[in-house]
Amino acid sequence: MTSRQLTLELNDGLSGTHSAKVAAAIEKLSVASGAESRGAIFTRSEVVEFILDLVGYTEDKPLAKQRLLEPSFGGGDFLIPAVSRLLRAWRAGEGAKSALGDLGEAIRAVELHRETFESTHATVITLLTREGLTLSTAAALADRWLVHDDFLLTPLSSQFDFVVGNPPYVRQEMIPPALLAEYRGRYQTMYDRADLYIPFIERSLSVLSNGGNLGFICAYRWMKNRYGGPLRRLVAEQFHLKIHVDMVDTQAFHSDVIAYPAITVISRESPGPTRIAHRPAIDRATLTKLAEALRANSLPTELETVRELAGVTNDEEPWLIESSDQMALIRRLEQQFPTLEDAGCMVGIGVATGADKAYIGDFATLDVEADRKLPLVTTRDIASGEVEWQGQGVINPFAENGGLVDLRDYPRLRRYLEARRDVIAGRHCAQKSPTNWYRTIDRITPGLAKKPKLLIPDIKGEAHIVFENGNLYPHHNLYFITSETWDLRALQAVMLSAVTRLFVATYSTKMRGGFLRFQAQYLRRLRLPHWRSVSEALRVELIDAATKRDFQACNRAAFKLYSLSQEEKSGLGGNGD
Repeated sequence: MTSRQLTLELNDGLSGTHSAKVAAAIEKLSVASGAESRGAIFTRSEVVEFILDLVGYTEDKPLAKQRLLEPSFGGGDFLIPAVSRLLRAWRAGEGAKSALGDLGEAIRAVELHRETFESTHATVITLLTREGLTLSTAAALADRWLVHDDFLLTPLSSQFDFVVGNPPYVRQEMIPPALLAEYRGRYQTMYDRADLYIPFIERSLSVLSNGGNLGFICAYRWMKNRYGGPLRRLVAEQFHLKIHVDMVDTQAFHSDVIAYPAITVISRESPGPTRIAHRPAIDRATLTKLAEALRANSLPTELETVRELAGVTNDEEPWLIESSDQMALIRRLEQQFPTLEDAGCMVGIGVATGADKAYIGDFATLDVEADRKLPLVTTRDIASGEVEWQGQGVINPFAENGGLVDLRDYPRLRRYLEARRDVIAGRHCAQKSPTNWYRTIDRITPGLAKKPKLLIPDIKGEAHIVFENGNLYPHHNLYFITSETWDLRALQAVMLSAVTRLFVATYSTKMRGGFLRFQAQYLRRLRLPHWRSVSEALRVELIDAATKRDFQACNRAAFKLYSLSQEEKSGLGGNGD
């Protein structure tokens, strides 16, 4: 048995101390064939070097006496440059003696995927031998540094001065149930719909030494979304959010990603202000200069691309990392006005059926009783900014009391559903409750169709708020707002204004291309005066602006509604004129 084979057996924690179900789940993930199933996204070398600079893993430091952790090393995007820096720092330092003795504890890097582990292990040995180390020393160092295991479960015996990487982006649905339960039992941040990178960040922070720096590039969502709340609280209570660099619309990876990525440096030290930069050019010279500015003792006045904000972290609250004048406006409005729902508006989302092809079709030809179908509005119907119904309808299996109708009372509905039973009964919700096999995922309340409402698609580059006067039922790709107090045309003007866009842009996660998520959780953050406090003249102005879809007029009216100062108007990009 070679030393490498022995080390692999010792380090391979895929079954040893875990239950049989957990071990089997880990083994399944370790041989997964697709990069997508493993959450593997590969980072450009310029960005890797930038992150290493940001955390301070630089050749002028005694790196051989410090420790670096890479939690998911993949093909070695971070690991190989880190090894190169370590070797140069070691050789430049005083008293370089035994490579194995001096460097053996300098790096720990973990990878679960077996084939990837083997390939990168060989690459590290090749690099070390090319740098002049003997094959036996190179193999011994690679064996010490690299661990084949699940990072979230593998033992880590000490703390680290640096943690860097691009943690795997894996949704919970991709994780075997036994393994997901194990993660939930260990990590407090596995909350709601948290993706796998969330506990990766939690564990990485837990092993940071005093003064140590974590530098990750990953999806931005946790900094704003509901599921990121526990992790945001952890950072706020125990760490310093030192640096944030948003990477939207930059070529940070070797493949395109939809989610909005960001580079975050978090340190185990007393909280303080956060250095912020946006969308840097991806070239080595630019990123080197930017790293120097972000790490400087005092904020460089000559570099307008870097700024500093205090109080970014605040318990579970979303991180607001926009300009200081916009943040001041947000805070004023939050203190002065009630939330959208407290002002008498209700936010909801349209119906999810679980089998749209079965439940949705041409309204006129859906062969069910007349009271068992409703006209449906989708994003296609409102693409122009006004409702242009394309004639779709949705089957309604619910009675007025909220329970399902008895199919014996509706022979046409029964025939229709039975003809599609295989598709409908195959849904997860139907399998959980076989007697209710024909229910839609969401309950349908016919009265909603009759209510005037504002319709809002989830993902849009600009606010796309459409008035619907009470004829159609919304599909699940649309959010809606109803109100018993506010005039919805007047509210439409407010929703189309720069003030609403500021709120959504501040609290929402952005998608590639600068698109925003107009989701219920962000819409509920909006502040709105009570309708009774709005003057008659301003009511007329708001309604007229929305009816004409005059966006500048919407801004002018909204700015009056919130009594914006000239400085506040300028912070939103103008005065509405």
